[in-house]
Amino acid sequence: MSEEVRNIIIIGGGPAGYTAALYAARAGMKPLVFAGYEAGGQLMLTTEIENFPGFPQAIKGPDLMMRMRQQAERFGAEIQDFNVTSVDFSNRPFKITTDWGEYFAKAVVIATGASAKWLGLENEQRLIGRGVSSCATCDGAFFKDKHVAVIGGGDSAMEEALYLTNHASRVTIIHRRDKLRASQIMQQRAFDNEKIDFIWNTVVVDVIGEEKLEAIKLKNVKTGEETTFKVDGMFVAIGHKPNTEIFKDWLEMDSVGYIIRKEFTMTNIPGVFAAGDVADARYRQAITAAGMGAQAAIDAERWLGEIEFAEEQAAKASQ
Repeated sequence: MSEEVRNIIIIGGGPAGYTAALYAARAGMKPLVFAGYEAGGQLMLTTEIENFPGFPQAIKGPDLMMRMRQQAERFGAEIQDFNVTSVDFSNRPFKITTDWGEYFAKAVVIATGASAKWLGLENEQRLIGRGVSSCATCDGAFFKDKHVAVIGGGDSAMEEALYLTNHASRVTIIHRRDKLRASQIMQQRAFDNEKIDFIWNTVVVDVIGEEKLEAIKLKNVKTGEETTFKVDGMFVAIGHKPNTEIFKDWLEMDSVGYIIRKEFTMTNIPGVFAAGDVADARYRQAITAAGMGAQAAIDAERWLGEIEFAEEQAAKASQ
């Protein structure tokens, strides 16, 4: 716990948080980062990353996160693996409560990311990164000329399936109902693609494989019949949940829980900024999150400069 008022506190230890920390540190703001006990975000579950610029031979997700962290620390960012349990944005300085005490900051960057919704199967979690994925853009290239399954029936599932047809030889969409929830245009695109087929009224009840995914066990919800379905990859596309629960009493969000930014990266509370997947339901890529982290740090630095200048002018006028 510290009574010291920091220039900026960054909540989150993924690409957005670490990049914000790098930019804030280089600007001399001495940022304090609460990366959380699961520092690194979703990339800690990613084996090979081939679409992050600067790594032509690919890089493992945990290695990329460690490099980002070390780069921010090199310029003076202080990074603690504490979880933030609550915030108080009613007054400046803002109060950030962690499981190790209270901290105060003139500005805050929220970069807590979003978590993919999974099916909740034990073997599913064990095989993430080894045939099981939640991001076609991230992992689709690993399944060239392979047969993959996409689980879901909304727009996200159709987008994943259509993207995967650029790499896979066959894409099977598995949906628990007898009709899709996706928009009509997305449905039609999927129906018209010769590489895509469908299995209706079916759920996945197990994921099979030792070192990598070999098959999935399916159950027809109407008949109860169970079958084993061989696939090389399974993409779960049932949505994402932004990690914004502790901010819900303070910040404006959409119906899903993504933070709404009002001016560039600033939220409805001046001095509180949002970056990365916590405010991005569309792209959800490491590179876009990192870019937004840089934007948030720049916005925070400029905002603090304007506030401090205004306060100095007000002090002079009152003398």
